[in-house]
Amino acid sequence: MEALGTVEIVFFDLETTVPRKPGQRFWVLEFGAIVVCPRKLVELESYCTLIKPKDLSAVALKSTRSDGITREAVENAPEFEEVADEIFRILNGRVWAGHNIQRFDCARIKEAFAEIGKPAPLPVGMIDSLGVLTEKFGRRAGNMKMATLASYFGLGQQKHRSLDDVRMNLEVLKHCATVLFLESSLPNVLNSKWPNRSLTMTTRSRSNGKLPCREETRRKSPPTSLALGHQRTVPYTRGSLGKVTESVKNLLCKSQGNQSLNTLLKHSHSLLR
Repeated sequence: MEALGTVEIVFFDLETTVPRKPGQRFWVLEFGAIVVCPRKLVELESYCTLIKPKDLSAVALKSTRSDGITREAVENAPEFEEVADEIFRILNGRVWAGHNIQRFDCARIKEAFAEIGKPAPLPVGMIDSLGVLTEKFGRRAGNMKMATLASYFGLGQQKHRSLDDVRMNLEVLKHCATVLFLESSLPNVLNSKWPNRSLTMTTRSRSNGKLPCREETRRKSPPTSLALGHQRTVPYTRGSLGKVTESVKNLLCKSQGNQSLNTLLKHSHSLLR
């Protein structure tokens, strides 16, 4: 258990109806949340419930925006007033986190509590991953929708179900944070562009249309010396670079069998001596 006084983070998400006409309101169909330890980013507890809106006609007969949340799915669910106390317990006095919660989810929570005449829960802090990632991660993954970010990191498809979405939200944040941490640790290397594109194109043109060996196809990063911007003295003339490249390629292709790494290094050293 964490020390007393540690403020926990609650990731939450709402699934709602979509107003079809001007003046129609949003009705909450599902609430899902996970309570997370901020020091270890582990899930401490979770809560999820479907919610029956007062206006069932606002709910689609078939699944549209929210997979599986149809009129049939929520007609026997508890109304918001029946689950309001538990939602209040989960949210009140914690740091709220979620994707686009400042503009959407927080407003819907406030509306739902106002309708039943009860005070809404209050956060002690706010982490809106839409704003944070737009500022820190940029649009390198395309638009900043959760589905797009999840696809970028290979986390699967967004299900548009509250509990699944908040867990995906946490995983997206972890992946983005890891990338940003690595880039800040080696900014001159990981943020630099390929230093010598012409050399790459020349090497590829010498394959004469043949399929390159496995090691050649896997190599996508520049040599360390080029990436760091240093000029390294080489033990051969520049005119013989093509021959050396071809020799190294052949040697690497032959070494794909059961030869050890030490054998490969030994031959590479003797070749460049």
